[in-house]
Amino acid sequence: MSSRRKVSLVTLGCARNEVDSEELAGRLAAGGWDLVDGEGGEKADVVVVNTCGFIDAAKQDSIEALLSSAEDGTKVVAAGCMAERYGSELAKALPEAQVIGFDDYTHISERLDDVLNGRPLTPHDPRDRRTLLPISPVERRGGHGTHVPGHAAIEPLPEGVAPASSPRVPRRRLTGGPVANLKIASGCDRRCTFCAIPAFRGAYISRHPDDVVREAEWLAGQGVRELFLVSENSTSYGKDLGDLRALEKLLPRLAGVEGIERVRVSYLQPAETRPGLVEVLTGTPGVVPYFDLSFQHASGPLLRRMRRFGDRERFLELLATVRAAAPEAGVRSNFIVGFPGETEQDYAELVAFLEEARLDAIGVFGYSDEEGTEAATYSGKLPEDTVGERVDRLNRLAEELMAQRSEERVGSTVDVLIETDLGGGAYEGRAAHQAPEVDGSTVVHGSGLRVGDIVPATVTEALGADLVAEAAADRAEAR
Repeated sequence: MSSRRKVSLVTLGCARNEVDSEELAGRLAAGGWDLVDGEGGEKADVVVVNTCGFIDAAKQDSIEALLSSAEDGTKVVAAGCMAERYGSELAKALPEAQVIGFDDYTHISERLDDVLNGRPLTPHDPRDRRTLLPISPVERRGGHGTHVPGHAAIEPLPEGVAPASSPRVPRRRLTGGPVANLKIASGCDRRCTFCAIPAFRGAYISRHPDDVVREAEWLAGQGVRELFLVSENSTSYGKDLGDLRALEKLLPRLAGVEGIERVRVSYLQPAETRPGLVEVLTGTPGVVPYFDLSFQHASGPLLRRMRRFGDRERFLELLATVRAAAPEAGVRSNFIVGFPGETEQDYAELVAFLEEARLDAIGVFGYSDEEGTEAATYSGKLPEDTVGERVDRLNRLAEELMAQRSEERVGSTVDVLIETDLGGGAYEGRAAHQAPEVDGSTVVHGSGLRVGDIVPATVTEALGADLVAEAAADRAEAR
């Protein structure tokens, strides 16, 4: 019988958390732990739950995952954003789990050894991680002794060593498949009044472009065809490196990595989406014309209360610029409804924007207070039933508008990255305007297709945000 220790990882929350879990998996594998699938029947010695601490619903999901993992007496460790945000407070409130913070990640194997051997961990006291780094972005290089998840430096590959065989990437893929998230930065310097993320994720730090490219090469060696670049704010990439055009320079490098066919960027701030960046996103071969724009609302006065910039007119101008360069571009965004002080006029302005914007994907969230945020102290809070009613109205409108946008694509040709063989000549994947997990998918009918192929297909039907398409009879262009 094997004496190796077994660990299971449960990941909640966003794509950034998924990258962090793969860093933990890589470090644990290097430390002699066997990774097992908790749902596959093989029992783990320790379960690590990578929690989300963004909103109340996500925090509740995290607590339920921790309690569920501990039901049979298994030792459980809470990691991730909620663990970092609450530290010793969470440990006291939830004695079923041990708690670690981001600074424990580099020693994760030793921490789990302690847990396995009954040595209690000492959780950190909650603190604002923005205070751990200099105020000036250009003085943050090197991290000043703090650990930033997903930012491990990647050493250059030795001469003649293939990327797939290099042991120098502290990351182990957990899901496989032809798409992988790639972190380019962490943290945020913005001060949106509704958001607590900067306090527990810290100040903005960009990864060095060479490290990003080397990890992309490693991912390509793992069979990845599409890179999904993730961060809290991708448009700020490079400001701490002294180069505000760093993202514009990085994207062509990533698209040029052998084996990589598509590069997609997430989370763009509208106020920072410069003309040069639009040009690169719409005119670089291999870079998907995809715009995940964080609008949040469309009423100028309400956006100022959120401490954000823009309004309906400016946002429509940005979309017009994007579509002038790439009419087929995909655009998604999220919106907060019921923010303190939101009037019916503000809400009507948001509705008018959505009716004009022709977005492919729309996320709607009802406002709720987040402790430690400025908005939690605001007057003008709306009754819960008013917020709920506006959310319901906007969700119904969003469903209708997304369906209309999908209908516009019927008859067009889209390039679909095949991700799943459904059997019977049907395959599921995503067109260029559809990001992983959040934007719908495309079912392609054809024969002889393989997972990882990028196939030109004609859209024959729209089903809400999803599409149905027929693979081209002559697939010589399939990659």
